[in-house]
Amino acid sequence: MKTLQIDINCDMGESFGNYKIGNDEEIMPYISSANIACGFHGGDPFHIEQTIKNALKYGISIGAHPSYPDLQGFGRRKMTIKNAELKAILKYQIAAVKGLVESYGGTLKYVKPHGALYNTAANDANETYVILEAIDEIDPKILLMGMAGSITEEVAKKENIPYVAEAFADRSYTENGRLMSRQKNGSVLYKPNEIVEQVLSIILEKKVKTQTGKLINLTAQSICIHGDNPNVIEILKGINDALNLKNILKKSFA
Repeated sequence: MKTLQIDINCDMGESFGNYKIGNDEEIMPYISSANIACGFHGGDPFHIEQTIKNALKYGISIGAHPSYPDLQGFGRRKMTIKNAELKAILKYQIAAVKGLVESYGGTLKYVKPHGALYNTAANDANETYVILEAIDEIDPKILLMGMAGSITEEVAKKENIPYVAEAFADRSYTENGRLMSRQKNGSVLYKPNEIVEQVLSIILEKKVKTQTGKLINLTAQSICIHGDNPNVIEILKGINDALNLKNILKKSFA
């Protein structure tokens, strides 16, 4: 019987200046991929570099986590930007992280858009094509990670571009397979047992329960836990124990 495996990823390197965001040092041992901020929603050169060094120390796959230029809104506000400008913004961010990773002998494995950019692309083929063009012009070997069951996934498959479908451990889903708006109560999950249950359902059943209680299909190669969740360490320990109990291998896709 083939051993089940799953990638556990986390958004990291989002601290900047005197502002500490997340708990990167403690999170590293429990994940297999790190989505590293590129400075436009969080992160600064020093914190980005330190996160890269730690990820390499732990043997974790590294991805760039670019966003709209929205530091004040933590990249969670939708912005309307012309294609050529948005592509340049993305290339700038991806290239910066790629260069820092390579300066330590590592390889940038993938790109995962952040926040509003991620959610917009999930429903917008045009935004997805801009992201894909930005990646291709930097390095076509870099993979794209995006929402499972989204327009982003459909476009990538149509263009025969390798795609990493992602689900979320600590977010609530709507019945159309999208993430529930952060503006609504219950959009973020905090209880470790509830989150572990959702993770196991995604891996073992390829299903997730929506905020209305309905089960919908969801197939993913990677599962995200947000580093700024106040219970993240307890959550990750619970996920790690559950994976071990079910003989599910935690392993990066790249």
